Amino acid sequence: MSEFIPPATRFIDLPAAFPIKRGGVLHGARIAYESWGKPQDTHDNTILIVTGLSPSAHAASHDGDPTPGWWEEMLGPGKPIDTDLWHVICVNSLGSCNGSTGPASIDPATGCPYRLEFPELSIEDIADAAAFTVRALGIDRLACVIGNSMGGMTALSLLARHPGLASSHISISSAVHALPFSIAVRSLQREAIRLDPHWNGGHYDHARYPESGMMTARKLGVISYRSALEWDGRFGRLRLDAAQRGQDDSFGREFEIESYLESHARRFVRSFDPNCYLYLSRCMDWFDLGDAYGCSADQALARLSLDRALVLGVSSDVLFPLNQQRQIAVGLRAGGVDAKFLPLESPQGHDAFLVDTDRFGPAVAGFLADLRQHGMAGWSPLSRMKAIQPAHRRSGAACIQ
Repeated sequence: MSEFIPPATRFIDLPAAFPIKRGGVLHGARIAYESWGKPQDTHDNTILIVTGLSPSAHAASHDGDPTPGWWEEMLGPGKPIDTDLWHVICVNSLGSCNGSTGPASIDPATGCPYRLEFPELSIEDIADAAAFTVRALGIDRLACVIGNSMGGMTALSLLARHPGLASSHISISSAVHALPFSIAVRSLQREAIRLDPHWNGGHYDHARYPESGMMTARKLGVISYRSALEWDGRFGRLRLDAAQRGQDDSFGREFEIESYLESHARRFVRSFDPNCYLYLSRCMDWFDLGDAYGCSADQALARLSLDRALVLGVSSDVLFPLNQQRQIAVGLRAGGVDAKFLPLESPQGHDAFLVDTDRFGPAVAGFLADLRQHGMAGWSPLSRMKAIQPAHRRSGAACIQ
């Protein structure tokens, strides 16, 4: 069991007894975070980023850690999330292995890793831990909370469970709950890990590690994170040469796409703890925003306390398809939120928000510029109506590469 903590990570201790939604209490837990930019005296320029399943809090390089972060092209001075203007905090999810307490962490009661003794984790727990972190840093109200993928679920849960904590929201390729296809993919990923004999009921070590299961899980993930259109354009039916195949096996790797999946999975397999992967994957399946209010997810969206929101997604995303992004925007509008829905035509599937800065960058930068220019109190109902006019028809942000 291993944790993988970036060198500039900072920590906030959670309350001595942190309750878990599905039962149990964490003692001595902590949340990892990093920050960029400077807060104003009024603390009204702070943005919170909550992440997808595997990223750490190191979203971008800074003086304390110059290595590129997972959102390097989006966050920094002069970038779409401009840290010359905004104070940005990125938190690592509770349950992760990148600094926040999770299954790979030491249980203070036993002196051993939690492993499967870690309580059943929910998105709501991750949201509560993020909200506690924000308040512990002296911030009473965020200018914006940004969530992508699983982080978008976390952001919605945070908004529901901590009304008034954020004035605005950017939702990127997320959902109010998981669809059957997404649940099925994650189920197969977890099955691959658990069927690896080295997983051993969660009791593995570096020498006996469920590498094969993690490799298969990651390959399934990579396939679902991108799109058939991109695979066809990048690889077609290109084959490896004889030297690259390196084996006399009719069932071995022959096509370049197979080699790509292998190398991509191998880079990941020892960089994320398998038990943490299982916990975070499962909590995405369990999440339903409607649970926060005991109603439907659509009704829950209409009850969120927000001034404005931007909802982004791509047409080629099979894990979080565009209809789920539209659902978020429509639900928020039903509650009076100035919610802009902007579908983007990117061939890069669910991962587009990580790699297609040309499309996502202007949308995020434009929203934050409006936020900074108009503030939260300066928009009249008329300006709201204008903002809600179908943003998805703007041709500039929806061009095909």
